Amino acid sequence: MIRIHREGRNIVTVTVIVAVLLVTASAYFLPAPIQYAALLLSLVFIILVLRFFRVPARRPFLDERTIVSPADGKIVAIEQMQQEEYLSEQCIQLSIFMSIHDVHINYYPVSGKIAYKKYFPGHYLVARYPKSSQQNERSSLGIETPSGNILVRQVAGYVARRIRCYATRGDRASQGEEMGFIKFGSRLDLFLPLDTQILVQLGQRVTGGVTPVARFK
Repeated sequence: MIRIHREGRNIVTVTVIVAVLLVTASAYFLPAPIQYAALLLSLVFIILVLRFFRVPARRPFLDERTIVSPADGKIVAIEQMQQEEYLSEQCIQLSIFMSIHDVHINYYPVSGKIAYKKYFPGHYLVARYPKSSQQNERSSLGIETPSGNILVRQVAGYVARRIRCYATRGDRASQGEEMGFIKFGSRLDLFLPLDTQILVQLGQRVTGGVTPVARFK
């Protein structure tokens, strides 16, 4: 049985109700070919919504020196840059783009203390574009670990207009547990120390909470 995330239960319910009403109305008032098209369209839309808000059963990868992917998606950036928001130093930015077909639960990539949290209002550029990291609506978390400090940034996309971050400053992050949720296509940025060993490459698909993406030196 598909388990639905709490962020999507109302949306799934409304989607099913609208689909049933559409199919029922077409059965009464429209010719057979359109009835079949309405049924097919409704089923496809319901399946897409269920896929988006599903909660996958997975066993997280746990290792205190390993940084795991905070989201499902594709690696779209691995580059050195100056990070001023929390780390205030040169670091490695590793970015993951989540399409509408990916699970949009976000996971803690490491265990440690949540030392920083800040929300930024902004634009809604396509999340795949590099400028979205600085200009879009976003939420940032700084996590302190014995091996080094990292910054995790949730970035809203062109369709995504709702970021959920469950973390509280001062709490403890547990690797592989839920950190938050972003509705529809969006992006996750990791900012890591320069000496971090990167374990993935551009274009690679990763799984949230499971795929090791980097390792502290």
